[in-house]
Amino acid sequence: MKYYLIAGEASGDLHASHLMKALREADPEASFRFIGGDLMEAQGGTLVRHYRQLAYMGFIPVLLHLPTILSNMRHCKRDIAQWHPDAVILVDYPGFNLNIAKFVKKRTIAPVFYYISPKIWAWKEYRIKSIRRYVDKLLSVLPFEIDFFEQKHHYPIHYVGNPTADEVRLYLENKPAAEPGARPVVALLAGSRRQEIKDNLPAMIEATRHLTARYRLVLAGAPGIDDAYYRQFLEGSDVELVKNRTYDILASAHAALVTSGTATLETALFGVPQVVCYETPLPRLIGYLRRKVLKVRYVSLVNLIADREVVRELVADSFSVSNIRHELDMLLDGPSRQQMLDGYNEVRQRLGTECAPANAARIIVEEMKGGKAEVGKEMK
Repeated sequence: MKYYLIAGEASGDLHASHLMKALREADPEASFRFIGGDLMEAQGGTLVRHYRQLAYMGFIPVLLHLPTILSNMRHCKRDIAQWHPDAVILVDYPGFNLNIAKFVKKRTIAPVFYYISPKIWAWKEYRIKSIRRYVDKLLSVLPFEIDFFEQKHHYPIHYVGNPTADEVRLYLENKPAAEPGARPVVALLAGSRRQEIKDNLPAMIEATRHLTARYRLVLAGAPGIDDAYYRQFLEGSDVELVKNRTYDILASAHAALVTSGTATLETALFGVPQVVCYETPLPRLIGYLRRKVLKVRYVSLVNLIADREVVRELVADSFSVSNIRHELDMLLDGPSRQQMLDGYNEVRQRLGTECAPANAARIIVEEMKGGKAEVGKEMK
């Protein structure tokens, strides 16, 4: 069968590449076209657009690049219509992907599967209307989403397991031995987009200057961000830039500063105590709105999965160099370190041990062949 996949950023490229591998195992005749990245391209098929041409965040960057975004969307729609796949598989990235889902369903081109469901429980809950109309099957990688979609909105959803947990587990089973006598690492994970890096990295660097004698300060460089962009922030600091080796860095890290996102969960699954840092514009206003308007109490996946504060979140009005430094010092030497590690064990238990890409591929293939597949609902 012919599968068209769309992943709009680095994490989606990673998860979609594993799904493609699982789809080929479930369907040896599988062929692929996709918007994605290098990891998906390595699985075979045709790369239509690289996610670097799509990955804009924030109101101003999106507005400035709106002609490019709209052009890519038109091209994607034409390409889907011309290739006429048997299934369209969307991976996160809801602003773009829900528009594509609407096009595909209105043209009756193919069933639409959504792998890594949109996080409408955090904001833009009205998108449930588009999901109802244009998505045939929603596949979740976060166990708490089942109650949100099924109990609150009466929309069926399948929890297939968590791909990040799968990926970290596989890495740890095969990781190289640690270098003997090496200085412990404090990892800096400043996000995968330029705006995130610009907003968060300078404060992370400043908050760790006092640690240079005792620790290696290592910045995990994101795919698609060139070295020159990082150098403007690293000049005059002792922070080392290491590209495309985030898991290697986390495997040797003693603690980490992490921008909110999938990286917070990766850090937890590696057992690395962390401080979540996320600067916003108008921090006092955003801090107020976060407390009064947002529908969730937390921004990090770790706390959302645990349904309590396992990791400290310094967001908006609580984001400052002094706060970051204080919380990090507590994790390096204080009693909160073990408390956080105990909380990580709870997160692992809630995620379970299901293989997300294999389960998702089985559901998609069986659905296409007229079968029925129910996976993971017992793992609430």
